[in-house]
Amino acid sequence: MKKYLLSVALLIAVSISTKAQFSLGVKGGVNFSKIGSDNFSDKNLTGYQAGLFARVGNSVYLQPELYLSGTGGKFESNDNNTAFSGKVRFTNLNVPLLIGKSFGEKDLNFRIMAGPIYTYELDHSTSLGNNISNAATDFNKSNLGFQAGAGVDIGSITADLRYEGGLTKVSDSFAKRQNLWALSVGFKIF
Repeated sequence: MKKYLLSVALLIAVSISTKAQFSLGVKGGVNFSKIGSDNFSDKNLTGYQAGLFARVGNSVYLQPELYLSGTGGKFESNDNNTAFSGKVRFTNLNVPLLIGKSFGEKDLNFRIMAGPIYTYELDHSTSLGNNISNAATDFNKSNLGFQAGAGVDIGSITADLRYEGGLTKVSDSFAKRQNLWALSVGFKIF
C-alpha cells in the first residue's frame, strides 16, 4: 500500500509541475452496502464515507481518493433446519484510483468514471445468531474491488453516484463479496 500511495503522490507532483489541471477536495456521503450469499437473504446496511480526493486532468482525468467508510450487511435465513439472522459492520480505509471522462463547461461539468479500489478493514463488529459458527467472524483485512459511476461538478461543488463491486471475498469461510451504492458530495478546495 505504501508503494501505491507513493505512486499517487508522484503522479500528483508531476501533474502540478507540468501545469495540468489539478483539484484537491474533501468529500462525504452515504452508502448502502450488502454482503451477497446464496445461503441467506441479504439486506442493505446504511453506512458513511468521508475523506479526500485529488483530480488530475481536464477532459480525461485521474482521480485518486483516500477515505474512511462504514459498510456491512444484514442477513437472515428461514431454512427449516436452521433459522438465523445477523449483522456485520466494517470500518474501512478505502483507496480507489479512478479514470474518468468529463463533459461540459467549467462551471457545469458532467463526469463518468471507473477504476479499481483497495479496501483495508480497520475494525468490524458483528451481531450473529446462535446458529452461525465462530468462523463467520474471521474476515479478510484486505479486499479488492471496482467502482463505476457518474458525477456532476457545479463550480466547486461535486456530487457522485457510484456502484462498488467486490472482487475478493469478505471472508473465506462465511460470505461472498460485498457490494454497495455510494452517494457523495464534495468541495474542491483548489
